[in-house]
Amino acid sequence: MGGKNKQRTKGNVRPSSSGRAAEALTREGGVIPGFVGFDTAVALELSYVPAVHGAEEIDNLVDADFRLVLRKLSKRDVVTRLKAVQDFGSMCQERDAEDVKGVLPYWPRIYCKIAVDHDRRIREATQQAFEQLVLKVRRSLAPFLKSLMGHWILSQCDTYTPAASAACQAFQAAFSPTKQPEALGFCKDEILNVLQDILLKETADTLSDPQSVTGEEREAKYVRMQTSSLLGVKKLLSLLLQNDRMALEQRLAHLVNSAKFWKYSKHKTPQVRGAFFEMVCALCEFTPGLVQAEVARLCPAVLLSIDDTDPVVLPPVWEAVLHVVSTIPDCWTHVNAKKGFLPKLWSLLKEGGKGMARALHPNLMPLLSKLPQEVTDPALDFYTTFFTSAIQGLSSERAAASPSESAVIVTFVVECLRYCILHNAEEEEQQKKICTALISQQLLPLLEKALGNPSLQNGPLFLLVTEMLVSWEKRAGLHGEGEAKESKDVFQGLLADFWEGLGLLFVRYVDNEEADPQTLEGVATLLQVMRYPERVKRKHAQKKKSVKICFSKSEDNEKAGVEGDGVEKPVQTVSELVKEKAFGSPQTQHFEDVVCQLAQLCLVHVNEKKSEKHLVFLSLLLQSFHTPRVFSTLVELDDKVKDGEQRDEVNLRNPAVQFLLEQVVVWLAEKGRTDTEHLVEMVFSSLYCCSWQETTRILNHITTMHLQWGIILQIIQRACVDPETLKSCGGWLKGSVLGEQLLGLTEELCKVGRSSPSSTSSASKHSWTLISLVLSQPHNNEPLIGEVYMEKILEKLHATLSETKSLSDAGNMEPLISFICDVASTFFSSVQDCLLLLSAEELLLTVFQLTAQDQTHSRLTDSLLEKLRKVCVAGVRSLVQHSEYEVKEGGFLHSAAIWVTNQLLTVSLDIKSLQVLVLAVQSVVETIISVCDQDFTLLAQFYTLLTPSQTEWTTIRQALPPQWVKTPLLSSRHRGVCEKSSMDIWKFRVSARLPAHLCACALLGRVARPAFVPCDQKEAECPSHLPNLKYTVSELLYALQWCKEVEYSPAIVSAYHSLLTDWGLSEGLHSQVPMKALLETLYSRSVEDGGLWSLTLENYMQTNNLAATHGATVRKLYGSADSLFPVSQSKLSTLQVLCPTMTKADREALVTLATAGIINWQENDNVYGCLAVLLCCLKANTQVEDEVVQAILATVIEWRNSKEDWFLFGSDLSKATAEQLNLAVEMMRFLSWLVTHRPTVLGGSQWDFVLCSMLAWLEVACENVSSLWNPWVQLFVCENAALIVKLNQFFTSSSPDVLEKLPSELAGEWTDFFIEGIYNLLLPLPISITDAFTEPDDPVFPLVVLQSVGVALTYAPVQQLKQNSLPPRFIADQNTNLPEPLQTLLNTFCPLLLFKARPLQISIYHLLEKVMPQLPECDGEGDNNKSDDDGDEPCLSPPASLMAILSTCEELCDSILAGVQVGEFAVVQPLSVEYSCILGYLLAWKLLLTFFKSSPSHLRAHYAQYLKRSCSLNKLLLHLFKLMPENPIYPGQGAEMKETKTFFTESLSLAVDKNSSVEWELPHLACSVYYSTVQDLPAMVRLWWNSQEKRVSAAVEKFTIKYVSPVLSAQEISSVHSSTQMFDSMTVKARSAAREVIATYSVDDIFIELVIQLPQNYPLGSITVESGRRVGVAVQQWRNWMLQLSTYLTHQNGSIMEGLALWKNNVDKRFEGIEDCMICFSVIHGSNYSLPKKGCRTCKKKFHSACLYKWFTSSNKSTCPLCRETFF
Repeated sequence: MGGKNKQRTKGNVRPSSSGRAAEALTREGGVIPGFVGFDTAVALELSYVPAVHGAEEIDNLVDADFRLVLRKLSKRDVVTRLKAVQDFGSMCQERDAEDVKGVLPYWPRIYCKIAVDHDRRIREATQQAFEQLVLKVRRSLAPFLKSLMGHWILSQCDTYTPAASAACQAFQAAFSPTKQPEALGFCKDEILNVLQDILLKETADTLSDPQSVTGEEREAKYVRMQTSSLLGVKKLLSLLLQNDRMALEQRLAHLVNSAKFWKYSKHKTPQVRGAFFEMVCALCEFTPGLVQAEVARLCPAVLLSIDDTDPVVLPPVWEAVLHVVSTIPDCWTHVNAKKGFLPKLWSLLKEGGKGMARALHPNLMPLLSKLPQEVTDPALDFYTTFFTSAIQGLSSERAAASPSESAVIVTFVVECLRYCILHNAEEEEQQKKICTALISQQLLPLLEKALGNPSLQNGPLFLLVTEMLVSWEKRAGLHGEGEAKESKDVFQGLLADFWEGLGLLFVRYVDNEEADPQTLEGVATLLQVMRYPERVKRKHAQKKKSVKICFSKSEDNEKAGVEGDGVEKPVQTVSELVKEKAFGSPQTQHFEDVVCQLAQLCLVHVNEKKSEKHLVFLSLLLQSFHTPRVFSTLVELDDKVKDGEQRDEVNLRNPAVQFLLEQVVVWLAEKGRTDTEHLVEMVFSSLYCCSWQETTRILNHITTMHLQWGIILQIIQRACVDPETLKSCGGWLKGSVLGEQLLGLTEELCKVGRSSPSSTSSASKHSWTLISLVLSQPHNNEPLIGEVYMEKILEKLHATLSETKSLSDAGNMEPLISFICDVASTFFSSVQDCLLLLSAEELLLTVFQLTAQDQTHSRLTDSLLEKLRKVCVAGVRSLVQHSEYEVKEGGFLHSAAIWVTNQLLTVSLDIKSLQVLVLAVQSVVETIISVCDQDFTLLAQFYTLLTPSQTEWTTIRQALPPQWVKTPLLSSRHRGVCEKSSMDIWKFRVSARLPAHLCACALLGRVARPAFVPCDQKEAECPSHLPNLKYTVSELLYALQWCKEVEYSPAIVSAYHSLLTDWGLSEGLHSQVPMKALLETLYSRSVEDGGLWSLTLENYMQTNNLAATHGATVRKLYGSADSLFPVSQSKLSTLQVLCPTMTKADREALVTLATAGIINWQENDNVYGCLAVLLCCLKANTQVEDEVVQAILATVIEWRNSKEDWFLFGSDLSKATAEQLNLAVEMMRFLSWLVTHRPTVLGGSQWDFVLCSMLAWLEVACENVSSLWNPWVQLFVCENAALIVKLNQFFTSSSPDVLEKLPSELAGEWTDFFIEGIYNLLLPLPISITDAFTEPDDPVFPLVVLQSVGVALTYAPVQQLKQNSLPPRFIADQNTNLPEPLQTLLNTFCPLLLFKARPLQISIYHLLEKVMPQLPECDGEGDNNKSDDDGDEPCLSPPASLMAILSTCEELCDSILAGVQVGEFAVVQPLSVEYSCILGYLLAWKLLLTFFKSSPSHLRAHYAQYLKRSCSLNKLLLHLFKLMPENPIYPGQGAEMKETKTFFTESLSLAVDKNSSVEWELPHLACSVYYSTVQDLPAMVRLWWNSQEKRVSAAVEKFTIKYVSPVLSAQEISSVHSSTQMFDSMTVKARSAAREVIATYSVDDIFIELVIQLPQNYPLGSITVESGRRVGVAVQQWRNWMLQLSTYLTHQNGSIMEGLALWKNNVDKRFEGIEDCMICFSVIHGSNYSLPKKGCRTCKKKFHSACLYKWFTSSNKSTCPLCRETFF
């Protein structure tokens, strides 16, 4: 009924129809019938198990989660099944045992399927899950064992090892080792059923469903299960008890009798074949009776498969072979050994086991022992073929490539040889023949082959042969042990034959003029191994590699010479000789005979043929055989040659000495010999046979022979190889002969190094290595040579190195210095207490001085300098490690510290020199700290020596340039005087060298830093490490303050401060010194010296906020206010610093004292001090009574009458002293305070005094512009300007209440008289200053004055600017409509926009900005005179002087920004020349835009036309997009800001005196100009944007949309909202959300509604005008009006309201009866706002002049556009 695809209803637990059918079947028959094609016995396929059993109640016994998992196990998807098995395992682990037991009835069928799944991950997971099941159910598994066990055994033999391992683990978890055989016995029949069925019955198609499994997967599973079944049978047999095995024999016979079973021996898959042979091994071992029955099939199957060399098959095949030959005595009767077995064996041996030697060859010896005589007859031929084949296997590709394979084959060959010789060691002729043949035909050729083959030499061959010889000697009775007598003679004969053959072999190779060096080395190696086999055994034991499979025979003897040279040239020592006594080496006389014979042959070849090869061979021989007999043999041979010569007695007694002196020394002395290492070895081989005295005498003799120094070096190196040799050579090493020779060598080397610096031959390198070696201490801290000579050599090296310091061409001696470095480094690092020698300390000091000097001075290369530094560190480390070392005069640390201090105080250092010096000292200090750990005594002594004395500190502090005073003086932070103030002082520029004070502070601070690490926590302990640190820190703070006050200028000071910052000294280390001690030090210095110390104290207090945190400590410094009176200059500086932190009472006390001093001025000689103190207190907001203020003011007015010279009215300030200027400044400050804080105290006469004094001072300032180089004159003008600003602020912004209390006529006087007086004087002042000081980068340029005057100028009223009294300034041919004062103002001030002084540029901008709105009026008046008949569109130039500046700036900006692309951000260095130029450019544009905005609409079109023609705006926009940042975020915003502020949302305040955010000023100004441009000139910007290339326009649009359009659109909409402009008959509304403006126009019966939509990229995109409602307007007219409005808004440069006003005007004119121009269809022209006036005489239509001009020029006709008649 179509229900096949229906979803089963949720909650329907009733079984499906198929489930009910199964239940019915079960009820009726009780058994589920099998299905065709699947074997029901094995039960490999299953559906959901519980349903099959057909009982609903059983189904419900299984837990629901288990049911779900069991369902998933039957799914096809591999991942689903894998996840289900893993879930099953984890559920078995987590659930209760009862829940898990409910699954058991259904588990066997599931397990039997998934245990043999195709996916190996599922098989592994199944066994892991089974283990969890077993651990949970335990004994409850028993009823189901028989159905599980077959597949369980199969799984334990799985070819995927992790799965097999997991199955074994589960089996062990289920059964203990003792229970396992019982469990298997219980299920043995069922297991065998499963295994037999797989092996005999099943096929690939019956094991897997052909419909769902690919053929490849089916075959793979079939092969895997066959392999597992064969291994399963083996496992079953190995685990079963004997009686169970017997019970199974009948069943196994059925398997073994099957022809299919024996076919497995030839199966195509190696795994199956290997498993078959493993099972055969098990059958042979556990069921020999069964095997005997099948011997006819078994023997050929096994013995004829030995050529199966597959790595998987070969080991089990050979195991089976050994089982067969052991178990079945008559096995050879079933195979033809001669034709079938042996040829395969020979082939295998010849091929070296085909890479399987490690598995194959260990089995051959047991096989050889089991071979019966009928197989081996004839014996000689058999052995010959056997060994020939085996030796041939050594040449196979695999054996040649693998040393381990080769070693196995060699071991096998030698052991088999040994076995065969032992087997045939009888007197019978045949057996003797066999033994002789084996030696002569097999063993000796094998050795001969090895002589030229390094890999065989490095293998175990020589050692095995030696062991065989020793065993023969034992049997021959040569070792004194009782052997069987019958074989004694046989082995003696064998030994004689062997040595005779070996001797002949050696002689054949050695007695040859063309002998191969490699072969000779092989001979020597064989003899060395025979001489010292134990040593070779040790070497092989060290090198032996571990391998996974271990066969006892081969691996024990394998000497894996894979790495290294095996037994190459072992160095023999006396101690080894004593211990070894040649244990285990051959004892036969033949051995030494052969050696002597070879030694004689070598000597003959060396003497007669000068053969170097034989000399090397002789050296190798003597290394191992330095016996008296060998030396005697050599001497005897030499005697025969030289019969008549006399020899002294000693030589005759000791043949070794005779050979050494007569032969070896002669060879050493031969000229042109390059390789002498073997001769040196020969010398020491001979010396082993000499006494201590003989050794010393011989070596002294060799030393004086003038041999190459390289030979002496080799001899000393060889002597140092071990303590015994060193001891025997001690007399020679410490003797005078060698010492004098070495001293002479040192002098010669230094001399040669100076004269020919390029001499770096190998000879000189050897010589330097020799010097380095003898200065080191290799054994037991004993000097190698005599101490006297050691010190003399060091003195010579020091003298040489000292010379390089004074030489200007030290760089040319680099090789010599490099060699000395190497020697010194070795000496310092290896010799303990080396620096107790005075010469060594002097050498170290010289090295230190070289490292502490700049490379430009020392001319050393980087690599050499680095080498010297390492030498220095090694030397200092060695020095400090000596426990008794102290800093004493003449010692290294003392001398180094004195030298460093001298460098600081007397040598002018630059930054690089200072860095190098500090680095060198720091390296010494760090080395001291690293060695001394927590003991700082040595460091403290060194630091004390480095620190200058107080007198030296004062001297270098006073030498600091005094220009620091200018900045704090002009910022009112400091009241100071200068003794000798002249222009030259203030013009001073710091040189490229640093003052000594700065250098000393930097070095001491940097060096002190490492000592602070341990004492961060305990402040009180710090001073104990480094004494008087508070003085050093206070000097460092002073230096930092000096840098700050000179404003890190010039560049060297900035570089110095950066250096301190990098070194962590920019805070001055004050945190490392107790606060109280440092504060007291700074205060005492401030009170004594004042000046910069006071500012340092102030900075320290502010940095650490001491006024708030340690107020009491600060107050304790001065005790009471009285202590600071009378006020000296230094006390005044200190008081100014402390005043803000004083208590109210202290300040009031100071005011009282100061007031008393002022009022009693006739008795007080320090009026200035009292006035300054008073002002300090007033600045700190101290309350003062009005009466006191009046009294002080009265006193000041009294001074005006009696001490007028104090006021400097009408004075020449160039002659005034700093003290006089300071007094006048203090009076100005007092008057400023009065105006700001107490204006109501002043009466009429007092106001007159204030205002007249201010004007008089201003006159003095204007008259003394040339004296503005003087900082005190600058201060005078600045304070006067500040007083003017305060007065301006007072009169413009005071409250009416205050103004009422003033004298009635005061305001009028200020406005009518004083304002004019002030600005008549102030306006020309910037011009005067820039004329007098033309260079703004000059140190004496009065920038601060310009800033103060600029602030005062910003208060100038517009009227004053319009009617200024500046000297007239006009420019020829300048086209202008402006009145003369305004034109003069522009011509005077516009050029200053480009002057490189930011305060001046900003001041001029503010001045001109005030007059800009007044200028268009003048152009408007001039415009009325212009005729409308001009042909082209009219254009008007903005003010010419402004445009001139603009064009100049434009060119400069073009060149500055030429390399920057549009959209990139050009970073401009603040206050640089480029900065000033760009600032002037942007300010000029800002003025121009202000001018443009204030112009009426009709003039704006004329100005826009001018800008369009000049292309100025296009250039501006390109420049702006290079100056605006890519991300114009306003600086200083917190993360919590909801809306990000940008340069477009925040207004720009161009303050004259603001310097804090100057780095952001230019980008912000650029953004401000761009915003004004798009706001005031949108049409022109739109035109420019449309004309740009795609890349530029895209960048502009992206930026504008993101940052500008939202702000501008919002402002346009809000301006419509807030507009006060009222239209007759038109209303305007705005919708900010939709960026829409709706204009509704209604007149009489006509009603029009227009919707103006701003685009997203406004103003770049065009504004769209959409139709709203309309009543009473024709469609054509309606379209015309919409087009007009769209045109106005697109092409006019103004706001939306201005466009709407223009459009309304146009419509109004239309209704008034004025007809449209028939060219533009508008009444009012879109750009010049004119009406149609030019009429055609024929058709009487009127047109705009501009429209007609365009019509005529574009059409090239002069006809009327309408009637086509000629227009005239």
